[in-house]
Amino acid sequence: MKILVLNGSPKANYSITLQTVLYLEKYFPKQEFTYLNVGAQIKLLEKDFSSARTALQTADLLLFSYPVYTFIAPSQLHRFIELVKASGIDLSGKYATQITTSKHFYDVTAHRYIQDNCQDLGLKFIRGLSADMEDLLSKKGQVEARKFFSYVLWSIKQNSFEPFPAPRTPAPRIAVSVPTNAASDRKSPSLSAKRVAIVTDCREEDTQLKSMIERFQSVLPCESHVINIREYPMRGGCLGCFHCASDGKCIYTDGFDRFLREEIQTSDAIVYAFTISDHSMGSVFKCYDDRQFCNGHRTVTMGSPIGYLVSGSYNAEPNLQMILEGRSQVGGNFLAGVATDETDPDHEIDRLALTLNYALSHHHTQPQNFYGVGGMKIFRDLIYLMQGMMKADHQFYKAHGQYDFPQKHRGTMLKMYLVGALLSSPKLKEKVGDHINEGMIAPYKKVIDGAKR
Repeated sequence: MKILVLNGSPKANYSITLQTVLYLEKYFPKQEFTYLNVGAQIKLLEKDFSSARTALQTADLLLFSYPVYTFIAPSQLHRFIELVKASGIDLSGKYATQITTSKHFYDVTAHRYIQDNCQDLGLKFIRGLSADMEDLLSKKGQVEARKFFSYVLWSIKQNSFEPFPAPRTPAPRIAVSVPTNAASDRKSPSLSAKRVAIVTDCREEDTQLKSMIERFQSVLPCESHVINIREYPMRGGCLGCFHCASDGKCIYTDGFDRFLREEIQTSDAIVYAFTISDHSMGSVFKCYDDRQFCNGHRTVTMGSPIGYLVSGSYNAEPNLQMILEGRSQVGGNFLAGVATDETDPDHEIDRLALTLNYALSHHHTQPQNFYGVGGMKIFRDLIYLMQGMMKADHQFYKAHGQYDFPQKHRGTMLKMYLVGALLSSPKLKEKVGDHINEGMIAPYKKVIDGAKR
């Protein structure tokens, strides 16, 4: 069987993910592996796609190999998928799967992104392998890799693959009306010092997204400015080189790290505006996201509200919905809303503006849910281990109390031992009765009794 490995890592042959594929090639010598370093060669493929076209046409199985970068795949692999779709090549009936390495930070959204796009292309998708970066160094990880690929081969033999989703009917894009009154008339004096950055990748011909942005600016009670990242001369996507680990300075000399910190992250709130592309925000936004790694794993805008203006069938994109919520949760940002153009865009945009205004006026925040707590615990453990290299991250985590281990709540632990002893004895449990429950809520009653308006 001809297996085409689509190596999405910008590190090419130095990719950790690729090492798992090379291991499998050794273990399964009857299979024919060929490699295309799409991550490292994306600029060349933009100029001439013919070599990729030939490789794709002759393959039986496409194996996507990549590290997980900020919720999805690296921007270079995003761009490759755009090129594949634009080429019009027919891949229907071929098989596809994926291998990733990460610390399991939103690997599920990365995998779903690849699956959705593979199924767009008519590929028979087989569920992939999500490995830890160091799994291949252990016997357990090696066994898991072999079992995964054996399952892939068995699935192909049985013609077994993930079911294709039901055909989606794109929601019509409802026109947005822009109020004719001057935007300055609606500004609140109390919010005159607040600045909202509207970050977009809007194309010149995307009049719908432009209208959404214009309406939002017209009804927002404070000042805003539009930053079109499509116009910024980014030299390329993140290389995963860790050059920025010690001083936060990107290896590229395009000044993006300074631009990010001075023009965007100094704003009091950020609103992202985009048109859905390939089940995501598109490769330009993904490049922007990946390049934010110059901040390491530091939630430098925590406490600032964010919002989204989204054109397209957002309600049909559950994976994208998870990504947008996850971005805000991990970043410690209040998600003021996602305004779309599917139902009543004028109302949704106005509501987003009002909610963002409230958040800015009242310094409104919310506690993190599972998306945020779980994600930050992964980073907490990672940075603690890598503190010798990720020095800036380490200092940030220490300063913000994110190293919350080990848990030394000895009083609570002692109480739980006592409760456990009571519950394990039928006689004592019967004697105590409802006193256990009363004891558990007693501290809360004290807070309630002491509450004042």
